[in-house]
Amino acid sequence: MGLALLLAVPSIAQVDLINKVKDNQSDNAKEGFQWESVVDVERLAVENQGASGTCWSYSTNSFLESEMARMGKEPVDLSEMFIVRTTYEDKADRYVRMHGNLNFGQGGALPDVFDMYKKYGIVPEAVYAGLNYGLDYNRHGEMEAVLKGMLDAVVANKNRTLTPVWKEAYNKVLDVYLGAYPHEFEYMGKKYTPKSFASDVVGIQADDYVQFTSWTHHDLYKPCVIMVPDNWAYGISYNVQMDDMIHTIDHALKKGYSVAWAGDVSEKYFSWKNGIAYVPEKDYNDMTAEERDDMFNGPKPEMEVTIEARQEAYDNYSTTDDHGMQIVGISKDQNGTEWYLVKNSWGTANDHEGYLYMSKNYVRYKTLSFMVNKEAVPADIRKKLGW
Repeated sequence: MGLALLLAVPSIAQVDLINKVKDNQSDNAKEGFQWESVVDVERLAVENQGASGTCWSYSTNSFLESEMARMGKEPVDLSEMFIVRTTYEDKADRYVRMHGNLNFGQGGALPDVFDMYKKYGIVPEAVYAGLNYGLDYNRHGEMEAVLKGMLDAVVANKNRTLTPVWKEAYNKVLDVYLGAYPHEFEYMGKKYTPKSFASDVVGIQADDYVQFTSWTHHDLYKPCVIMVPDNWAYGISYNVQMDDMIHTIDHALKKGYSVAWAGDVSEKYFSWKNGIAYVPEKDYNDMTAEERDDMFNGPKPEMEVTIEARQEAYDNYSTTDDHGMQIVGISKDQNGTEWYLVKNSWGTANDHEGYLYMSKNYVRYKTLSFMVNKEAVPADIRKKLGW
């Protein structure tokens, strides 16, 4: 999960995906919808992940910022790149231990942020911007290639035994590209370490957060591992019924909690430019040219999403692990239908200044996973989970 928006991205696959997303638009979509806010959770401003596959860090850090606000704290703009850096460190260790038989790249999963937060702490964006290479936006293609090249050389083991210093050399590369590790820093007149900043200022307990998914090939209401390449750390999800996902997300939002979301955005019916994602009743391949041009110009009938259709799309690679975003609200269209308001990390150059409206059917169909505070889980689902 790590789709980048800029064209200067590190892989052909990401370029193809971005081009698909950029082409999905209608001319009068903004005028075709009338929105009424139902729930609107506090969050900080939209950011831009640039030419980097780091949506998982942006979406989940934004989720942490909203959690600070919900807890009555002044939210801090947190450093996505500190989490990226510490993830690269842990990923390198596992990559070498697995003799290179592990996905290594810019992508990650929602639980990675909580794992790094718990293990290493966190710092403000102002302390660690991660832009040590002369640009004012993230561009990670070269860094990823250099890091992977180093690890592949270590795994090749030309010395017949690994040196005790390869990790030090690897971390020096991270220092050069992202900046030296902030072991101690000053914020608002006080000195902190990343761990003391996490405990004393952010105040979030990582163990209070859980991830959910929904599949038929896993036991219901039991933990499972979503088998996608970017889940390199084998993060755990709880497997629930498809409509339990909607029930949980709605319950969380109405209680003032936001939701970190991961899923597929490569579909023709996902429009970044228009800020609309839904599941048309008619298959895209069966639409006329006029119907395709009109796809996002106001509410349209949607396909009924079944658990069988959801599972099939995952099994046949139609649903892929593309992107992470933050669900921050619920809005009604002019027909009274509820949609989710979603904060993205691709900047503000779309019809809704960096946000999009995602139908509940789209969430049923194209969600890989989502994370919430345990307290945001409805009582009936908690009971099914044995909590």
